[in-house]
Amino acid sequence: MISIEPVARPGAPLARRNPVAKLAAALLFSFTLLATLDPLAPAIAIAVELAVLPLFGLRYRVLARRALPLLLSAVGILVTLVLFAADQSGRVLLDAGPVLVSTGVLFTALGLVLRIFAVALPGVIVFATTDPTDLADALIQNARAPARFAVGALAAFRLVPLLGQEWQMISMARRARGVDAGRNPVAKLRLFASTAFALLVGAIRRGTRLAVAMDARGFDADTPRTVARRQHFGLADTLLVVGAFALAGAALTTSILVGTFRPLLG
Repeated sequence: MISIEPVARPGAPLARRNPVAKLAAALLFSFTLLATLDPLAPAIAIAVELAVLPLFGLRYRVLARRALPLLLSAVGILVTLVLFAADQSGRVLLDAGPVLVSTGVLFTALGLVLRIFAVALPGVIVFATTDPTDLADALIQNARAPARFAVGALAAFRLVPLLGQEWQMISMARRARGVDAGRNPVAKLRLFASTAFALLVGAIRRGTRLAVAMDARGFDADTPRTVARRQHFGLADTLLVVGAFALAGAALTTSILVGTFRPLLG
């Protein structure tokens, strides 16, 4: 079951901040780290993210569960780079026929994996501590986003849990018809691809019906919309954004001073 509801303690200091402020802080913190390829800056950023996690009211176990797909993708990227990288600079650590692992490849792979975590974890934390309705309201009130876009995104976001249920229904329906891959890995891959395609077609049809229904109810009108819940953007929210940018800048500065800084461009 896919869950999109916030899992943080509502009374946590940073969990109570404006959704737009948390989103802006996450974006600034993440995109600043894209300026370097070295592993030191993202490692410092990950340490900062884990240190402030209690202020968001999140448990480390909950974050690990939410970030499990990220961990699996990072392991895949690490293995791919180590086995198939063209640049094998540095000292050779393993030379076993077609498998050649060097310190240069490990340094590059480590930097990329750490950057993936450093960039993605702030987004995971934000969406784990923010109610989707509050985020849509804040985008309309504080970020001046078009109501059509914000409400449409909220409606689509609310449909995400249905994807897991739909996948189970398709799988059980095919199993009831005798469509089973057994232990054949090729057949399992084909069955997975066909199930994913059926899920995609169903999601597109549901989204089209939802868009037509929302337009029929006046969501495409140019008339200004009112909001039921006010989202205030105060001094604490501004300090959160500034603090996130300052911490990311401090991580980059440390990398430059230590001498590990490797610019993305140039």
